[in-house]
Amino acid sequence: MTTTLTKPPADPEPGPPKRVRGPKAARAGGQMHAGPIAYIVLALFTIGSLFPLVWTAIAASRDNARLAETPPPFWFGANLFDKLELAWTDANLGEAFLNTTLVAGVSSLTIVFLSTIAGFAFAKLRFKGRNAALLIVIGTMMVPPQLSVIPLYMMVAELGWTDQLQAVLLPSLVNAFGVFFMRQYLLQALPDELIEAARVDGASSWRVIWHVVFPAARPAMAVLGMLMFVQTWNDFLWPFLVLTQLGNPTVQVAVAGLGRGYTPDQALIMAGALLGTLPLLIVFAIFGKQIVGGIMQGAVKG
Repeated sequence: MTTTLTKPPADPEPGPPKRVRGPKAARAGGQMHAGPIAYIVLALFTIGSLFPLVWTAIAASRDNARLAETPPPFWFGANLFDKLELAWTDANLGEAFLNTTLVAGVSSLTIVFLSTIAGFAFAKLRFKGRNAALLIVIGTMMVPPQLSVIPLYMMVAELGWTDQLQAVLLPSLVNAFGVFFMRQYLLQALPDELIEAARVDGASSWRVIWHVVFPAARPAMAVLGMLMFVQTWNDFLWPFLVLTQLGNPTVQVAVAGLGRGYTPDQALIMAGALLGTLPLLIVFAIFGKQIVGGIMQGAVKG
């Protein structure tokens, strides 16, 4: 009896990978391309988002008589730069910009720094009363800020800080939302193994925070800093109560003093509002890519 040995078939030569289209490409990690409907929807959302800012500039270039007409104007007039110059000088916006930049910058940096440390403590450290303290912090977010205006004003008046920037700055150095935000982020973005490895290497608590926590929390810190800067810049009620237009005003307090009279100049008010918004647009135009990149980096880590 003879046995015939058959040679196994040779493996096919590797060729270029086949391109997969449709839903399979999305499941396989392929790049998805937007269709015309997606571009139309995005264009409509973009136009709707920019329309209030554009119409503010249009209203600032007109006069009261034209703004009172129906339909309102939808194109620029000839008075835009004159109104902007008048609003800048009438409201003393140069000093107001410096004051608001100082208050918003210092408060946002302090909030980010303290919130990151407190968020790390609530997320990764074990200490007695941690859950109760966290509930108290979250509970303060549910209290309307208007309820604290009267006792806070009495305290500021007792210290003699009315019409001074520290009356606006000091109450804004701590933020409960920032603590909760950083705590939620560090729960997922900061592995316990990194902290344990740093402890094994003999790192102190401050070195762990500086060399482990801060680098891991950098994306969330950028987002929180931007949010707190915008919130402080747009704050009106408390600065309006403790500051005056003649004594260290912030931007919102200075703009509130525009157009006063029997017949308010609506175009002048719109010009002041436009000037008060432009610094925020510039800040986001400069740091927007880093903030969006930080959000995406945090999402990948999470």
